[in-house]
Amino acid sequence: MTATLSQNTQTQTTEPQTTQPLTVAEAIETRRSIRKFVQEPMSQGDLREILRLAGLAPTANNVQTTRFAVIQDRALLAQLQAVSYNQSQITSAPAVIVVYSDMEDALNTIEQTLPATMSDDDRQKRAAGLRGQFQNQDVAQRGQWGLTQANIAFGFVMLAARGLGYDTVPMLGFQPDKVRELLGLPEHAQFAGLLPIGKRAEDGFPHHRHAVERVATFY
Repeated sequence: MTATLSQNTQTQTTEPQTTQPLTVAEAIETRRSIRKFVQEPMSQGDLREILRLAGLAPTANNVQTTRFAVIQDRALLAQLQAVSYNQSQITSAPAVIVVYSDMEDALNTIEQTLPATMSDDDRQKRAAGLRGQFQNQDVAQRGQWGLTQANIAFGFVMLAARGLGYDTVPMLGFQPDKVRELLGLPEHAQFAGLLPIGKRAEDGFPHHRHAVERVATFY
């Protein structure tokens, strides 16, 4: 999984993250969808750690279809807001992580996901086998398969961010074609969502969820 960072180096801080990380349970229980953020830039070290952790999300056959575009440039954020139905959380946040899947790039570079300890012959056979699994599918079909992997990573980003003391709000309200054009992404890229991220400037709404008994059936 790769990440592209867009940033203004004159305004970004590289101070290391010092907050005691939350446990997984604490991150889940304290996560809220936050739409108003403290007006301060994010630590670049924290951003990279969040993406590193998100990159550990499970991915079938280790194909690693997920990609991240990290937007911090204020002018670009304003343009992103304009193609996201003018939702204010985009420019309230110091950064927005665009989580998407690029299945075609993943297949073209499949050798990079294979262990270096494999022999050249084994690597070629393994890569050919993985590509062969998708050769009878069109780009759209392959793209949907790749998107299922990115959707898993999308959840990992939110929990990784909360675990390091940051907050997010998952967004599906945007114009995909215009986001692709704005970021220069290929037409086949499939979006898991947009994720404004930063320190919360509001509490957000408390959780109101079904009880386990309502949503789970035990066999």
